Amino acid sequence: MSTTRREFLRRSPALFALGSFAPQFLLRAAAGEGAADNDGRVLVVVQLSGGNDGLNSVVPFRNEVYRQNRPTLAVPAADVLKIDSELGFHPSLRGFADLLEAGRLAIVQGVGYDNPNRSHFESMDIWHTCRRKEEPRPDGWLGRFLEQSNGHATNDVPAMHLGGEKQPIALASHSIRVPTIRSVEQFQLQTSGGETREMVSELTAADRDSGDELLGFVQSSTTSALSVAERFARSAASATPTREYPATDLGQKLSTIARLIANGLSTRIYYVELDGFDTHAQQGAAHAGLLRQVGDAINTFITDMVSQGLGDRVLVTAFSEFGRRLAENASEGTDHGAGAPLFVAGTKVRTGLIGPHPSLTDLDQGDVKHHTDFRRVYAAVIEGWLGGESSPVLGGSFAPVELF
Repeated sequence: MSTTRREFLRRSPALFALGSFAPQFLLRAAAGEGAADNDGRVLVVVQLSGGNDGLNSVVPFRNEVYRQNRPTLAVPAADVLKIDSELGFHPSLRGFADLLEAGRLAIVQGVGYDNPNRSHFESMDIWHTCRRKEEPRPDGWLGRFLEQSNGHATNDVPAMHLGGEKQPIALASHSIRVPTIRSVEQFQLQTSGGETREMVSELTAADRDSGDELLGFVQSSTTSALSVAERFARSAASATPTREYPATDLGQKLSTIARLIANGLSTRIYYVELDGFDTHAQQGAAHAGLLRQVGDAINTFITDMVSQGLGDRVLVTAFSEFGRRLAENASEGTDHGAGAPLFVAGTKVRTGLIGPHPSLTDLDQGDVKHHTDFRRVYAAVIEGWLGGESSPVLGGSFAPVELF
């Protein structure tokens, strides 16, 4: 093989397009090993990074303490989308209101953990790993679930992170590598300087030097990468959603996931993120825009899946690392808090409010207290949806919230 061809093969983006998991996953796929060992249920995790203001998401519109503490940020009672006589959605969460009316949304109130940490990074790490910083954190709760459920046994990746952010530690495990995919285009072979896919095919089909085991591995991996990349690209591009997705970052991520599911990929877990919820100043308009993006995107995704006959297979959870303080600050924003609502969408959920709204008079240093440990929600998802055993994943026994 010529030096030029060797160099081209070394630089070929197809080999590395799927990240550090490529060798084990692609070689399994090339050999046709494994089959999906699940009932087809899919979990989509939506991370709301920055600390979503739960009190302005699920609004206690009749509570005078709420209004007194938020002279500029309190949502007018006439504007809320009423859930019951005391609580309602922010007017930008029309998508959630419609899901609730359709019986496809659960609102788990007062979610958090004991001795809350108000650092974005530390609190998110606690949510991701179910461990405090003084404990080892080599893996995350979803990574541990994948190992427990034999996530290797599939021709498709068992989980996927979509977006340009750093991959969340929730997906980390000892032996299963999860790809981070910035866009569908990443799956497509991109060449430069007139180099073509035919050249790559020629290179990978060329006789291998028996003394060059590394090059042989690279050739084999590249062949596999081409095949798998094309399958993913076809899956993401060929299905036609039954709904027009919002032209937002989250909307387009969920549109991609919908197409992958509709085309039969056996991936069980998808993870996406939406940043911007750290609303310390001038919160009103910014938070409204974020909530609209979340509600509209998740509503469209669930509605699309139902329209395609796939609604019973998908579950979406949306969480944030903490809520915001009860009182607004001097900059017409809110600072880091503790307990907050968590949202779960799908056709199988026990729709409506789960648990009481937290007290606005019994506070923890000015913060709304939690009454439901987030690991109880994880336990419900693992046992009631994914069909796993929660104790080994969560590092202890937690009574599942009645989600289903």
